[in-house]
Amino acid sequence: GIKKPFTEVIKANIGDAHAMGQRPITFLRQVVALCTYPNLLDSPSFPEDAKKRARRILQGCGGNSLGSYSASQGINCIREDVASYIERRDGVVPADPDNIYLTTGASDGIATILKILVSGGGKSRTGVMIPIPQYPLYSAAISELDAIQVNYYLDEENCWALDVNELRRSLNEAKAYCNPKVICIINPGNPTGQVQNRKCIEDVIHFAWEEKLFLLADEVYQDNVYSEGCQFHSFKKILYEMGPEYYNNVELASFHSTSKGYMGECGYRGGYMEVINLHPEIKGQLVKLLSVRLCPPVSGQAAMDIVVNPPIPGEESYSQFIKEKESVLNNLAKKAKLTEDMFNKVPGIHCNPLQGAMYAFPRIFIPSKAIEEAKSHKMAPDMFYCMKLLEETGICVVPGSGFGQREGSYHFRMTILPPVEKLKIVLEKVKDFHIKFLEKYA
Repeated sequence: GIKKPFTEVIKANIGDAHAMGQRPITFLRQVVALCTYPNLLDSPSFPEDAKKRARRILQGCGGNSLGSYSASQGINCIREDVASYIERRDGVVPADPDNIYLTTGASDGIATILKILVSGGGKSRTGVMIPIPQYPLYSAAISELDAIQVNYYLDEENCWALDVNELRRSLNEAKAYCNPKVICIINPGNPTGQVQNRKCIEDVIHFAWEEKLFLLADEVYQDNVYSEGCQFHSFKKILYEMGPEYYNNVELASFHSTSKGYMGECGYRGGYMEVINLHPEIKGQLVKLLSVRLCPPVSGQAAMDIVVNPPIPGEESYSQFIKEKESVLNNLAKKAKLTEDMFNKVPGIHCNPLQGAMYAFPRIFIPSKAIEEAKSHKMAPDMFYCMKLLEETGICVVPGSGFGQREGSYHFRMTILPPVEKLKIVLEKVKDFHIKFLEKYA
């Protein structure tokens, strides 16, 4: 092939933890291995707490085999474990296994819920409010369903916070051409990495209650919180604490997954959604819709079970599990700070604190000469920038235009998943490239 000025392509464009060198959690892999090949249940190489979980999962499978279909909603005992996990996480808030649906990653759950919510034609076509910048799954699903995308902008000057006045502006403008019925929140944020505070979540819930909007809470990064003073609050918990007027009326679907957090098990396609306050008739339609795809991958369901039912103090695998989990999360926190600090030393790059998730979304200055050249290539300016970065350094990142951004601002999204030493090299290369890019197009 053509000689390039780099020796490898570094894929910093996608949140695929294991592909970037993150080690799997031993306990999760042990349980899935035991479920996949039950003969190992007789092996002394596997701890008893892993065997106990594997036996329980297999008892919930037809013919005691991971190879059988499960119920469309997912294996019953796993849904019970999910409900127990939610109750532990949120304190006094009750969770009903009947409101839990196991899914093929969180993406499948989000697409399915949108499918049952979209209806009408012309000005009464369903509008779906999504944050800008957003994870492109949302715009793609909305487009596929021929629904109407309603953008609300996160406040970059205020660490990508969510402002209820902006929600109101967005909703009122949208009412002229569609029927806004759904609002999506990604917390912690992708691609923006912010963690919403309690007050912000209360404001959103009040807004959804007032405007009778169905709330979608994408909470797949709930374990990925790094900044001092930041804490993950689930929408379900805050909704419950706001009292019965809210808790009994606001329709809410919350999503979680095996793919992110400290697990990074993207390939298993494990996930769940909890849906509350859904009208019984609509619930019937949801179950019917889910039954068309038979069931989510059963191995992914088993992996999800270990996320919600990990070793507990006193069990033999607990100390190793906690050590591995904390090692992954502490490492990510270190890389989040490193990335923010290094980007903010580069002239023409500004990066908000990476409070959570797995990405940096820095704002980049692109000189007018570069913007003109991008136009001549029929490219968005940040796409032009990212292509140049790839061609000159081998680093692959995603232009901000793929997520949406305010007119005249430019960004890119980069994962913080590479090992620390490799990440330092990546950040140095981006810095050198950016300085040369500014000089070239000054």
